[in-house]
Amino acid sequence: MRRPSQLVQSGSDVDIDSAMTPMIDVVFLLLVFFVWTASFQIVEQVLPSQLVTESGQQNIDIDPPPEQSDLDNLVIRIEFDGAAATWILQEQAMADIEQVSRQLAAIGAISTDVPVILWPEKSVPLEYVVAAFDAAKSSGYSKISYAISGDNQR
Repeated sequence: MRRPSQLVQSGSDVDIDSAMTPMIDVVFLLLVFFVWTASFQIVEQVLPSQLVTESGQQNIDIDPPPEQSDLDNLVIRIEFDGAAATWILQEQAMADIEQVSRQLAAIGAISTDVPVILWPEKSVPLEYVVAAFDAAKSSGYSKISYAISGDNQR
């Protein structure tokens, strides 16, 4: 036996609300799509700027920006003679960690994105390595690593 369909009933008109609901859903989906993909950036012509309105040739002396050289890795070699440690920062010997910290802070004023490499000798006590690490960290460096050559391995 065949069951009567609920969509098509004899003598009943199709309800206007049931026909408009899918179309309204599609319109709202399109509206949401266009709002999400719209660019909300300020138009370039609207931005305030100071342009020269005079025409003709003008002699304007503009100094070029100073040359900025990229900094290489900062290598801190730590040597120990049995009594005291010596820190060598970029081939410059320093007797105490405060001097290393001041030098790192001066270089850090330019850029702290430079990697710092701590390179202790085999006989250096750990406290001197930690002091160098703390000096680099307190100067604002975040890329700090350790280097050990093949002859320094224990």
